[in-house]
Amino acid sequence: MGLSGVHNSPLSDDAGVTIIKDAFNKGITFFDTADIYGPHINEILLGKALKELPREKVQVATKFGVSGMGPSGLLVNGSPEYVRSCCEASLKRLDVDYIDLYYQHRVDRSVPTEETMGELKKLVEEGKVKYIGLSNASVDTIRRAHAVHPVSALQMEWSLWTREIEDEIAPVCRELGIGLVPYSPLGRGFFGGKAFAESSDEKILMGKHPRLEGENLNKNKILFTRVEKLAGKHECTPAQLALAWVLNQGDDVVPIPGTTKIKNLDANIGSLRLKFTEDDVKELSDAVPISEVAGASDYDFLSSTSWQFANTPPQK
Repeated sequence: MGLSGVHNSPLSDDAGVTIIKDAFNKGITFFDTADIYGPHINEILLGKALKELPREKVQVATKFGVSGMGPSGLLVNGSPEYVRSCCEASLKRLDVDYIDLYYQHRVDRSVPTEETMGELKKLVEEGKVKYIGLSNASVDTIRRAHAVHPVSALQMEWSLWTREIEDEIAPVCRELGIGLVPYSPLGRGFFGGKAFAESSDEKILMGKHPRLEGENLNKNKILFTRVEKLAGKHECTPAQLALAWVLNQGDDVVPIPGTTKIKNLDANIGSLRLKFTEDDVKELSDAVPISEVAGASDYDFLSSTSWQFANTPPQK
């Protein structure tokens, strides 16, 4: 997402392709995008990179279902016609014959999950999609969708300071054999220390979030200081420690940290060397009690935001 100018810091296509190729050469094969990123240009960028990579060794994940913002909230559409039009458009922009993992980005509550999944199932049967995923879905939606066709992955925010997924959603996914793909595993850059950076550019890259502003940020700095201290114990950076914490939640967990710099990519990869005991994981979890985190999470936003459903025209 960040490679296509999110928060006003666009990279050239050549720079974006270079980062993607470098990641692949260092062992990363799973790349996450969406039709709304850009919008559209992020898929085109990934498509350019794929031309220089062995397609059969890359897993491409993209998403449909959000087309932008309307006067009363997100524009969301899960109708069968829209599912198909989005898939066809993404295949064209990526310039591929199939999508490895195709997510419903946001659930359209005005369209029965069974109808949306029914169309996705047809796309699998036609060979246009290999696996189906959900993003920011409830337990009920996960179960109903999985009954129509196996759901392979669920993408949700999950990090040291966003752990609502642990109560019900992660257990249900594990019961059904659904992989977990945490986004914003570094707390939107918070555990990388960007919120306290002197450079205004770094702060702009983080965007606006209730936890990163005003008094909330001052309170949350206490949590960062604790993580920073534990990072010294493990001889790593706070960002590496936070990412390793997510990685150590299970073999079925595949976090997707974003970056626009090779040095940060290398640092993220470096988190793989950290091996935690159960006590290490607990110590880090206890250092960031959810009850002490100041400000609403993305999970809270998704639970309370207004939506506009099934009113988006098919893509071209």
